[in-house]
Amino acid sequence: MKKICVFCGSSKGIKVTYAVMAERLADALVEKDIELVYGGADIGLMKSIADRVLALGGKVTGVMPGNLAQKEILHKNMTETILVEDMQERKKVMEELSDGFISMPGGFGTMDELFEMLSWNQLGLIHKPVGIYNIDHFYDPVIEWFDHAVDMKFVRPEHRANILVDTDAAALLDKMGNYQELVAEKWVDRLIEKGY
Repeated sequence: MKKICVFCGSSKGIKVTYAVMAERLADALVEKDIELVYGGADIGLMKSIADRVLALGGKVTGVMPGNLAQKEILHKNMTETILVEDMQERKKVMEELSDGFISMPGGFGTMDELFEMLSWNQLGLIHKPVGIYNIDHFYDPVIEWFDHAVDMKFVRPEHRANILVDTDAAALLDKMGNYQELVAEKWVDRLIEKGY
C-alpha cells in the first residue's frame, strides 16, 4: 500500500488519548512508508495526524472544498493540496488517490465518509480495504450495529467481515496490507428472491 486515506474529526474530542493515538497511526504510516491522504484541515485530529506525519518526514496530501479552505482551516504545510468543488468531489478524489481507508474518531462527516466507502465496496465500485481504528473503543456502538444489521439480514456476513477493526495502529495496517476481499456471491439475486 502506497497511500491510505484517513477519515477523522475536525475536533480533537474530549480525551487526550484520541490525539495521542492519532500520532501513533502517523508513526506507523511513516514507518511503513505509506503516504497520508486526508481532508486537508489544520484543526482537530486531522491536524494531529498530518502534523506528525510531516514532522517525521512523511508525505501528506490534503483534499478540501474551496469554500472550506476560505474559512482559513486549510493546512499550510502539506506536501500536496488539492482544492475541489464540493464534498462529493472530495470523497471521489480521496478514493481515487488511496489504496485503502481508515476511520478514526469523528463526527457526522467521518461517518459519512466511512459508510460511503463501505457502500462502494459492497456494490463492487471499489475493492479496497476499509479499516476502523477503534481508539479507546470509540467505535464499539457502531461495530455492535454492524453485527445487529447482519443478524437482521440487512448486511451480508461477507460484507461485514470485510470491515477491518483494531485498537492498535500497526496491527490495523498489517491487516490492511494482507486484505483479501470476501465476495457475497449472487447477493442481489437472493435479495430479489427472498427479500433479504
